[in-house]
Amino acid sequence: MAWRNCYKGALPFTAMVATECINVGLNILYKASTLKGLSFYVFILYSSAISTLVLLPLAFIFRGRTAGLPTIKWPLINRILLLVLIGFLAQLCGYKGIEYSSPTLASAISNLSPAFTYILAVIFRMENLALRSSITQAKIIGTLVSISGAFVVLFYKGPTIISPSQSLSLSLHSPRGTSETKWVIGGLLLAVEYLLFSGWSIVQTQVMKIYPAEIVVVFLYALCGTIISAPVCLMAEGNLRAWTLRPDVALVTIIYSGFFGSSISVVLAWALHLKGPVYVSIFKPLSIVIAAAMGVIFLGDALYLGSLIGSIILSIGFYAVIWAKAKEELSLGSSTDDKTPLLNS
Repeated sequence: MAWRNCYKGALPFTAMVATECINVGLNILYKASTLKGLSFYVFILYSSAISTLVLLPLAFIFRGRTAGLPTIKWPLINRILLLVLIGFLAQLCGYKGIEYSSPTLASAISNLSPAFTYILAVIFRMENLALRSSITQAKIIGTLVSISGAFVVLFYKGPTIISPSQSLSLSLHSPRGTSETKWVIGGLLLAVEYLLFSGWSIVQTQVMKIYPAEIVVVFLYALCGTIISAPVCLMAEGNLRAWTLRPDVALVTIIYSGFFGSSISVVLAWALHLKGPVYVSIFKPLSIVIAAAMGVIFLGDALYLGSLIGSIILSIGFYAVIWAKAKEELSLGSSTDDKTPLLNS
């Protein structure tokens, strides 16, 4: 009983927080690499290929030791191809948005993900919109409060709490040398990324209902993504010198993305299967707090009163949604044992 509660409660929570930490780290590394000349298309193809190679032996081991898995058929392949298309477009918008702006803005814009996911989940009838229910009210209010807290972190600085000796950070506002037009375009691209990510989460949830084997599904996703992106990236990046990597931050970023990117994909597939898309998306605003903390600890950023106030507001909304999900699962009781524990439908 204790392990069951840990598996469905503490473990997904810890895994999603770790995922956001890794994502913020990847965004910072990618921005540093683009300043050194790393091409988006080189990054995508190489990191996808590394992820595929990492997952290949794991997929065969998991498939061989798991009994009762259905045969891989075209309906599953079609949905995985749809995942690849959505994922590639989301990556294109997201990383191009970071190139035009900064990782901090990317973390801030991610607060739109819960709202997008909740709306899409209601449209596709994966979420029960009972406005008189305290659970639904908590989800709606918690999402809005977390979004409000994220905007406070982004737009209100206030007095400085911790003053670094030398700031190495990427500013909350448009960095020096970046035009206001590019800053706005970057923000719009990042917003499109998280709209696509919300749709990706819902499609991924449906895939896991058809084939409940996270590692195998993620391997097929990485393999199809590598095969499809290879000709696109090779045609888009015609400079042969760009494909030659040197032992610098660009190589570190690609290897980091290849190894940890595959791990994140497995964790997301598992969390979507276990908890559903709304639970996964509510962790996205947490990346702003993580980005602020990492900036202070590792990059020497200043910590402002606005960041502290916004983080408190965000946490209130964050735990309101977590409370609603916990109460929802408790109300379902033992009837969920023979079902996929997604959202109410």
